[in-house]
Amino acid sequence: MDRPIVWIAVGLGAVLLLAALRWLWKLARAVQVERAGELFRLQHERFEEMLLAAASQSGKPRGLHWRKCEIVGDAVLARTPTRGITALVPVVIHFEPIAGSEMEDVPAAREPRIATAIFSFHRGRWHTAGRVVFNLDPAQALNRFGERLTPITHH
Repeated sequence: MDRPIVWIAVGLGAVLLLAALRWLWKLARAVQVERAGELFRLQHERFEEMLLAAASQSGKPRGLHWRKCEIVGDAVLARTPTRGITALVPVVIHFEPIAGSEMEDVPAAREPRIATAIFSFHRGRWHTAGRVVFNLDPAQALNRFGERLTPITHH
């Protein structure tokens, strides 16, 4: 066999191997997004409880107790700069004023508030630190944090 033919075969093999690896990497990412989205759809109630527990620990907003959280729509999935998956989730939060606080006599303190809850997908599971963006739906929150999040459109 001629040397040029061997080098052409090696080069072609390397190109095909790289193309196959790239295809597998993209497939794995797509499967991860599908799995993350499906897990979120199947476990709304659990995520409401997770968010409520984590957010209650923050002490914010001051003078209010996190009473109830309701997921009211589908999660919008986005990628972070580190290639992680984030879910922006439409929620309605219900508060109750803490007895003796400055919010106790404020009627608006008992009004439900729309917000977008932030969840992160790590190691095959969803997590939350209780972060909520009030008065924005997921599309508006994505627009606001657009430089840090890239929407995932193929899930």
